[in-house]
Amino acid sequence: MIEIVSKTGVHAFSVELATDDAERERGLMFRKELPEGHGMLFDFHEDQPVAFWMHNTYISLDMIFIRGDGRILSIAENTEPLSDRNIPSDGPVRAVLEVVAGTVHKLGIAPGDRVTGAIFGNGG
Repeated sequence: MIEIVSKTGVHAFSVELATDDAERERGLMFRKELPEGHGMLFDFHEDQPVAFWMHNTYISLDMIFIRGDGRILSIAENTEPLSDRNIPSDGPVRAVLEVVAGTVHKLGIAPGDRVTGAIFGNGG
């Protein structure tokens, strides 16, 4: 479980973790649905620039790029399913949270918002 503190309140997400190369490579590929309030958290274990793509991913996603201090660096909204276009983090990040498209807009999540959870060392 992780939480994002935005201007509209605290939003909890039940997350699956992708912590090794194989899990991160597969991600949410081949899935047909992702319930609201759920997501996948990709942990890179240290801050580094990353890029994602939507190859074999059938669900449009919002990608939230999170620094090691738990602050959101950048967001890619409404990604295009099955696209091979690179989606960069725009700087070093510790983790990426993928949630169903529209979540970021609906909940008012923005760069600079705080994410709490065990990997961020901020009490989650």
